[in-house]
Amino acid sequence: MDQSKFSALKLHPDLLNNLTSIGYATMTPIQAMSLPHILAGKDVIGQSKTGSGKTAAFGLGLLEKLKVKRFRVQSLVLCPTRELADQVAKEIRKLARTTHNIKVLTLCGGMPFGPQLGSLEHGAHIIVGTPGRVEEHVRKGALKLNELNMLVLDEADRMLEMGFQESLDAIIEHTPAKRQTLLFSATFPPQIKSIAERVMIHPIVVQVEATHTSAVIQQHFYEVAEDTEQRRLALRLLLLHHNPASAVVFCNTKQDTQEVADDLAAHGFSALALHGDLEQRDRDQALVRFANRSESILVATDVAARGLDIEALDAVFNYHIARETEVHVHRIGRTGRAGSKGIACSLYSTKEQFKVERLAKFLDQSLAGEPLPPLSVLDNPITPSTMATLQIDSGKRQKMRPGDILGALTAENGIAGTEVGKINIFANWAYVAVTRAAAPLALKKLSNGKLKGRTIRVRRIRG
Repeated sequence: MDQSKFSALKLHPDLLNNLTSIGYATMTPIQAMSLPHILAGKDVIGQSKTGSGKTAAFGLGLLEKLKVKRFRVQSLVLCPTRELADQVAKEIRKLARTTHNIKVLTLCGGMPFGPQLGSLEHGAHIIVGTPGRVEEHVRKGALKLNELNMLVLDEADRMLEMGFQESLDAIIEHTPAKRQTLLFSATFPPQIKSIAERVMIHPIVVQVEATHTSAVIQQHFYEVAEDTEQRRLALRLLLLHHNPASAVVFCNTKQDTQEVADDLAAHGFSALALHGDLEQRDRDQALVRFANRSESILVATDVAARGLDIEALDAVFNYHIARETEVHVHRIGRTGRAGSKGIACSLYSTKEQFKVERLAKFLDQSLAGEPLPPLSVLDNPITPSTMATLQIDSGKRQKMRPGDILGALTAENGIAGTEVGKINIFANWAYVAVTRAAAPLALKKLSNGKLKGRTIRVRRIRG
């Protein structure tokens, strides 16, 4: 039997059948190396780049171990940000969809505390959350971990970088000593070794190439003047030269993030900012619009961009070089996923030359500076985004479902189903992406018609 196939593993038939139905046949390297140990009940440290398939590795492990009839918290997955936690919970639910009655609950900061308490009172099998909010629920006695049998620390390096060490320690103190612990990280700084020694028992270490090869991601470095205007001009030149359909621009500060996004928008680019000063609704909307291709460029801080669930990212642009080499690895790992090729362009000043040299040593690559594209590139037309987003003032609490929206759009004299993109439903509102050409008719169809028997306010979100 082919040992790279999921069918070679001792997984429950329901899980195997579901893997086949969602197109998961062959394991990625991190899955093939870690899953046999995970299923054998071993503690595992997995080191692999972002987008390598680690979520399915630990997700299958905890689902295989789960006793569905025992309605207690049996697995806890800790993530550095809400965005990543939402992505992980979504993947676990997808893996578990043929196993009935499994409840996965997310507990993250930035969300109302009361409804989370109510959800905990009703119980759950699997908790996915951020350390700060999970610790708060544990401290208040709302979250009981006495029957936990699997603890997963996902992107542990970022959790430590973000200052979650104390919260992690406090949570782990409330877990049983007899448990399985899995730790996944794209990099392996000394703090990871330290925490592994304290919370894991004879862990198996599996490593997949942590850096990104030039065969997958082409890295380009450009020296620019300290002057802000020159740096912004350089960014515009590179965006026009490469013309990516989808790109993330990383900045080191929230202020730079907003100012760069505003500058790009002022010059006609389809760009949005994502940083910690935004209200949660605005953060959700920015992520939705970028993921559904209504906006081409997302300008973000490292923390805000953590856990971005983007299927295909053409390019990454570093407006400033990251302060730490490990963060640079995370940034460029957003592109070149799932076997596709990607581009990473980094701007640096003379004062930042030492960061480039440090990166070259860390990556064991030659990172020589290149000339910027000529100014004539500024005459290139800006390619508009392919989709537009409509906001519907009705959501999960009003029992709105994707099928309701799709049905209303494609009903008599409506738009074709092929013109409808992603549909995202939140508590009290929903977003649907449609092709730009179909947007006027789609807006008219939803505004003049009815959804679930009611007239509902709909508007187009303009970039």
